[in-house]
Amino acid sequence: MSIVLVVFILVLPHKAEAGNLKLETGNWKLETGNSSLSYADRLIELARQKKLHEQKYWRILLHYKKTLSGVESTIDDPRFFLAPDGKFNPKSELEATVRAFFREKRMYDPADIVSDPKDTDHPVCRFVARYSWLKEKLDIDESELPVAECEEFNRIVREISPKSASIVFPTYYMNSPASMFGHTLICIGTDYKNKLLSHAVNYSALADETNGFLFVTKGLFGFYKGYYSTLPYYQKIQEYSDISQRDIWEYELDMTESEVKQMIMHLWELRGIYTEYYFFDENCSYNLLFLLEAARPSLDLTGQFPAWVLPIDTIKAMKKQGLFRDVDYRPSQATKIKYKISLLSESSRKIVLDIINKKMPPESVFGLDIRKDEQIRITDLAADHIRYQYARKKISKKDYQNFLLNTLKVRSKLGMRDKGLYNVPLPPRPDNVHESKKLSLGLGSRQGDFFQEVAYRPVFSNLLDTDYGYEEGIQIEFFSGKLRYYSSDKKFELVSLNVIDIISVSPMSRFFRPYSWKVNTGLKQKTMSDGEESLICNLNTGGGLAFYDDNIGLYYLFIEPELNVGGDLEDSYALGLGLSAGVLKRISDSWKCHLSARTMCFEFGDKHRSHDVSLSQRIRLNRNNSISLNLSWEESFDSSHTEAGLYWNLFF
Repeated sequence: MSIVLVVFILVLPHKAEAGNLKLETGNWKLETGNSSLSYADRLIELARQKKLHEQKYWRILLHYKKTLSGVESTIDDPRFFLAPDGKFNPKSELEATVRAFFREKRMYDPADIVSDPKDTDHPVCRFVARYSWLKEKLDIDESELPVAECEEFNRIVREISPKSASIVFPTYYMNSPASMFGHTLICIGTDYKNKLLSHAVNYSALADETNGFLFVTKGLFGFYKGYYSTLPYYQKIQEYSDISQRDIWEYELDMTESEVKQMIMHLWELRGIYTEYYFFDENCSYNLLFLLEAARPSLDLTGQFPAWVLPIDTIKAMKKQGLFRDVDYRPSQATKIKYKISLLSESSRKIVLDIINKKMPPESVFGLDIRKDEQIRITDLAADHIRYQYARKKISKKDYQNFLLNTLKVRSKLGMRDKGLYNVPLPPRPDNVHESKKLSLGLGSRQGDFFQEVAYRPVFSNLLDTDYGYEEGIQIEFFSGKLRYYSSDKKFELVSLNVIDIISVSPMSRFFRPYSWKVNTGLKQKTMSDGEESLICNLNTGGGLAFYDDNIGLYYLFIEPELNVGGDLEDSYALGLGLSAGVLKRISDSWKCHLSARTMCFEFGDKHRSHDVSLSQRIRLNRNNSISLNLSWEESFDSSHTEAGLYWNLFF
């Protein structure tokens, strides 16, 4: 009889009772009849049966990522977790969350709150995204909850009125270590047609470090705390475009209003919560990806970046998953000024400079023998440059107001300008350039010895690779290395291993005065006094000036101190000072050349001289393939070598 009963239970087509759970047509449903378990405990039992802690969306909401020993949340703030082991245990955190929904106490006692009194919200309102998802999965009876409504959250949603979202990419600004890789933020669109009235969602490190080297070092090892924040979008426009000279690209996301609201719900959970900020992986762009996955769980964005995460790479990843609906370009104030300068003759540029430098009043343009449209361009440029100087805190508020007012009075008398006069030409889209990682395979000859070479660079671009701007030079390489095999000696040789190799060549003009700089450190081969090569540690840095000419190209001059350590150097070191110069020229859209020369005088440690000249050319075959030809001559300790190499470069 018992066997028949067991068989009967197993073959029931529609339902099977097991304690306080009921299975109906494949779906678990809570049985609320007589039971010794509390309502929360019965929900937890249902969650266990459904294995909700293993589902992708729960992992997204808690930012869990796989590790060698299991899983771990990328969030480091203990206030984000309701279970003691919640950072490492998705099941424990889910069950603690369900229990917290039904307790009468709020999240924290008011006496425990230091800065944000809203942290006293009940867990239902503190973790609205978790609650919304669990309510759907467990069919939670809201009448059992101790809270009826989340007034503060609902007020914020009404205030923001989220309708759409865009990914915003402020481009590279090399004169700030925090901005050299670019940045991403999310713009939440509202009912307002003017996007400047939207809200900007940002993740950034809480840092006030002004020393670039210390900032990078601390950022590499997670010494900063990163926080999510929400600000008016116009403030970010002012920060990036007007002050930092950064063009902005806006990628409209193909998301529904419901998905955008889910993003806001998860962002609400993250307010005031920190994660340890890491320059290369858990950075500004990577942490925003969790918000996009919370909005649309079918996305796989965070899993694509196991080691390196660059802002531009996250843009490309979103593009590959079909997230973009449209793209807009917002040129910076500096870009607009540079374009307006290009529209003026040399004599008109001088007039603008005289107005800016107060050598002549703005109204003097009326007495000049020039066309009216040229007068309009002169006064427009003068007004824009005055605004730019004030944004950069180059002039006082009083001088700014008086000077700008006088210029605008003159401008108003000149009438309307032609529509489209100042439409800045669209530069290359940053998401259309090459990928960040590069593998180079080549062959060549050094002083008659044939070699084969393989080189790898995980991040990011060099002077010949970059096509982001025509009038600037950007090189950012980390952990790039070259390995050679010499056929004559049948041996492998590590040619170089650069830990950091950064060059910023920013051209100066009469209107702008940026500085150019460089820093390189790592290992490299150097010819010693006996004519043999030896691997040394190298630290080279420098600063200088750069200029741009349409015919010549981008040319620069640096003063460079350099320290060599190890190898076969006398006293194991050599410290010196030298000069370097170069010209970077774009021959065509696909052909780019770099001619450079350097001379160093080492007067401390192992005293000697070194000189080198090189010509490098790159021909782009397509977006992710190029060929380069390098020719060089170098002399060290009175020994000279020539070298030629041909390389195929694959970006991936």
